[in-house]
Amino acid sequence: MISIGLFTALAAFYFSMFVTPGPNNAMLTTSGMKFGFVKTLPHLIGIPLGHILQIGLTCFGLANLFLLYPQIQFYMKILCFFYLIYLGWKMIGSFSLVQKKTGRPLRFYEASLFQFINPKAWSIAVTVASGFFPTEENIFIGVMFVTITAAVICFPTISLWALFGSGLKKFITDVKIKKFIEYLLAVLLVLTGLFILLK
Repeated sequence: MISIGLFTALAAFYFSMFVTPGPNNAMLTTSGMKFGFVKTLPHLIGIPLGHILQIGLTCFGLANLFLLYPQIQFYMKILCFFYLIYLGWKMIGSFSLVQKKTGRPLRFYEASLFQFINPKAWSIAVTVASGFFPTEENIFIGVMFVTITAAVICFPTISLWALFGSGLKKFITDVKIKKFIEYLLAVLLVLTGLFILLK
């Protein structure tokens, strides 16, 4: 049964998971810093879209695959790790690319598809399906409840990271500072990937 208590608990869980550092938020900070908040909007829209699809599919039974074949999650961690390594490599020299009007932020469908190799997103989806799904409700009502709540909490929460990156952009004028931040962000992306791989 859907109750205020269940909604509050689910909303608090989503908020704590979406606001904490992870691959999505690292990428949004980087995109906000490189391209600004407005150009990062497709990326921002794509994350909740991909995530609610992922949660919906998990609630409909996709989570059983992880129980039957736990090695799938391991391979997803490897994919995510290498993707973050690739993003870190692309980060080097990226501020000069912005000045040359080349490079671009992620498109919404790319951000959506990334959720399916993002272990943190999968852990959220599996936890919601197993711990917050209102089992006494019709399955379609239950799926709508958990996915709509995710969409409502996700977008404004992750927007904070893109706004943070966009705000930092105003202070990055010196070439040496740009280089330092490029390398710092690249290292942070690699460390995020290592954390996910070794977790």
